[in-house]
Amino acid sequence: MKGIILAGGTGSRLYPATLAISKQLIPVYDKPMIYYPLSVLMRAGIRDIALISTPRDLPAFKALFGGGEELGLNLSYIEQPKPEGIAQSFILAKDFIGTDSVALILGDNIFYGEGLDKMLSGAAELKDGAEIFASRVVNPAAYGVISFNKDGKPLCVTEKPSKPASPWAVTGLYFYDNTVVEAASRLKFSTRGELEITDINNFYLSSGKLKVNFMGRGMAWLDTGTHEDLIKASTFIESIESRQGVKIACLEEISFQKGWIGRETLLKRAVKMKGTPYGNYLLNRDAEGLWK
Repeated sequence: MKGIILAGGTGSRLYPATLAISKQLIPVYDKPMIYYPLSVLMRAGIRDIALISTPRDLPAFKALFGGGEELGLNLSYIEQPKPEGIAQSFILAKDFIGTDSVALILGDNIFYGEGLDKMLSGAAELKDGAEIFASRVVNPAAYGVISFNKDGKPLCVTEKPSKPASPWAVTGLYFYDNTVVEAASRLKFSTRGELEITDINNFYLSSGKLKVNFMGRGMAWLDTGTHEDLIKASTFIESIESRQGVKIACLEEISFQKGWIGRETLLKRAVKMKGTPYGNYLLNRDAEGLWK
């Protein structure tokens, strides 16, 4: 399975902070925002990943990650000249996807919680159909919302409905078989002027091939599109990390645990960041014998 991170757009809701930098490079607590969605794909076992962003911002992402070798990844970079909806990703990344299935995650989404790794690993085994993740929210009108029949089976996904049929919002994490490439190419622009990911989901739903993974009470889904959301997300990350003594979205740790990099590569990166909480975390874990 291939992976895509959509990190394009202007980030206009975060102006002036994003006038000269991608919002996905803004820190969420102690690491760039982009670390969090990348960590999700890595936890799903995906190593071939394309990052889609603007011509202005792609050089900064390349400077941050390079080809991904030090993280045990194979990273590609794709330009998005003009943002035209989430589903545009599959058109831009057609050659990258090839004949594989694909997972797409939005660059401003954060996922955390017990049982998430199991759900991700299962979704990454997808061969036919689609899998999406749904989270219960208090403001479903701001998202794509799933409606259900009396038996609890999904009926339809509606984009930003004025009267939501349920509190279950579709998160920014999607797994599709290779059919998604052709399906995206056939989409028409919505009244919002976008190629809607909701139309993709309803395409699979209408054919009986959409699975909905419900995120329970022990899981958290955060997006970081506004200044208030950034503060809340940073506070959440800080609370977990300082309380439990673990790092969320520590890319080197995930890669080492997957067997993608060795101790030498991990420590080389840790030494670069020595003196920072992130670098010291890696060095201290080594001192505890966890990287052997």
